[in-house]
Amino acid sequence: MMLRFFPRPSLFLLTILFLASACLPQPTPTPFRPPTAIPPTQALATTTPVPALFTPTFTPTPTLTFTPTVFICTNVLSFLDDLTVEDGAVFAPGASIDKQWLVQNDGSCDWDATYKLKWVGGTPLGVSEEQPLFPAKAGTQATLRIVFTAPLEPGTYQTIWQAVDPDGNLFGNTVYMEIVVQ
Repeated sequence: MMLRFFPRPSLFLLTILFLASACLPQPTPTPFRPPTAIPPTQALATTTPVPALFTPTFTPTPTLTFTPTVFICTNVLSFLDDLTVEDGAVFAPGASIDKQWLVQNDGSCDWDATYKLKWVGGTPLGVSEEQPLFPAKAGTQATLRIVFTAPLEPGTYQTIWQAVDPDGNLFGNTVYMEIVVQ
């Protein structure tokens, strides 16, 4: 009955394969050698881990110092207009001359009583070589006024003035007056 399931040629082929596999070379088993201990030539160094210790250290905090902010202002005088006495105006010898200039404080410093007008050229026309510079806050206009005296000799005269700060530094536009004495 079994033959029904396997036909004869199949059975024959299986038998030949079985016999052929028995004729194959077999591997030679490797003999087992138990491991042998190698005697140590040196003692092994062993380290015992040391736990890290946290040691707090003092970290100095920088001392805060107060440094005041120094504001350095700037001095700028800008000439705007002659309010009195046009250039070339004629005066009698010894006459009183009321000269006024309109200027602008275009700097960042306020002009106080320590600021002056200083004679820088021409003829001083009978006045002190330093005159008060009328106080003016930064960004405002001011009128500069000097009352001069015409010279006694006929001729053309000019007087030139410039602002000076408390440290003696000249600054800004010059202002001047030119007159004719007859």
